[in-house]
Amino acid sequence: MSTEKSVSRKAFEWFDERLPIFSFIDHVIGTKYPAPRNLNYWWNFGSLATLMLLIMIVTGIFLAMNYTPHADMAFDSVERIMRDVNYGWVLRYMHANGASFFFIVVYIHIFRGLYYGSYKAPREVLWWLGLVIMILMMATAFMGYVLPWGQMSFWGATVITNLFSAIPLVGDDIVTLLWGGFSVDNPTLNRFFSLHYLLPFVIVGVVVLHVWALHIPGSNNPLGINAAPADKIPFAPYYISKDLFGMGLLLLAYFAVVFWAPNFMGHADNYTPADPLVTPPHIVPEWYFLPFYAILRAIPDKLLGVVFFASSILILFVLPWLDTSRIRSATFRPVFKIFFWIFLAVVLVLGYCGSQPAEGIPLLLSRIGTAWYFLHFLVFLPVIGWLETPKPLPASISESVMKPAE
Repeated sequence: MSTEKSVSRKAFEWFDERLPIFSFIDHVIGTKYPAPRNLNYWWNFGSLATLMLLIMIVTGIFLAMNYTPHADMAFDSVERIMRDVNYGWVLRYMHANGASFFFIVVYIHIFRGLYYGSYKAPREVLWWLGLVIMILMMATAFMGYVLPWGQMSFWGATVITNLFSAIPLVGDDIVTLLWGGFSVDNPTLNRFFSLHYLLPFVIVGVVVLHVWALHIPGSNNPLGINAAPADKIPFAPYYISKDLFGMGLLLLAYFAVVFWAPNFMGHADNYTPADPLVTPPHIVPEWYFLPFYAILRAIPDKLLGVVFFASSILILFVLPWLDTSRIRSATFRPVFKIFFWIFLAVVLVLGYCGSQPAEGIPLLLSRIGTAWYFLHFLVFLPVIGWLETPKPLPASISESVMKPAE
């Protein structure tokens, strides 16, 4: 038995010397990557997002084998996947609902970073790469939503791509380039299918950079203080086991939706074939775009609406400099904590308003929410950082949980 172990160990070492894959993995998510010992379950969502990205890529590859990117056949090919392809309905429901769960875990991951100050120095580039991933996800999800070629797919593509026409001088040319002609038609579908298949692999590349950027300064922690070597433990097996537990819970919720409520987060109009001559009474994007869609519609001018829409995402890139506080974690920032929860509530209200017709109370709430959204970043964060008196920070992670000596 010992001889067999010795032979296998030697073979392992021989291979690893020539291609150190296993050593690399050990440094990234293994025993040689030290992580702060106080990470809680809010730190699971990075690995959960990676899991959902993997599910989306695998199911997308199998769906692409049976999908026909042609305006005359796309809708019927999706119906064929649902009805005639073996387990095609499972693949499609996993892919469609996987997009929603991917956004859920990424949005939680981002709000966790906002709460615990994970965007502050020295993690600015890490934060930027996370935002790039979110933007690529949005582009991929939008193009994927067009592929079933239902009513909401067609008219959603028409409305969103038309926004580029608001750009002075080059706007109409950009729209023509996106459409591949002078209206949303077969060339548009071909372009979107090609990009929808390509962009997930671009996301994988940015995820690799994101993880690389994480390993330079190391993980942040709930206290927002630098972890001393004595306050760190190996990522494996301690956090691997926590991540596996989180993955189990996520998969339970995910497959509960896939098997028992697969259309809960979809739109009924997308089960009607696209008709350029019939406009749906209320065009809405998928739920994960609704807060930004509400901001877009809250501005009466088209160009200004596009500017505010883009700015609502781009402003996050300068967040490390807008937050003037030297304290990272909201745990020690009582005033900031209040404004954080108000901001989260505003985003949820904007999401609701984005799902409603742009009139009456929802439109008024959208405008109030849009004003608060930008005031939060441009006014409240800088002023709070200057005026707030934070609670005293512990000297170390260990000190925060140890009782003082009697």
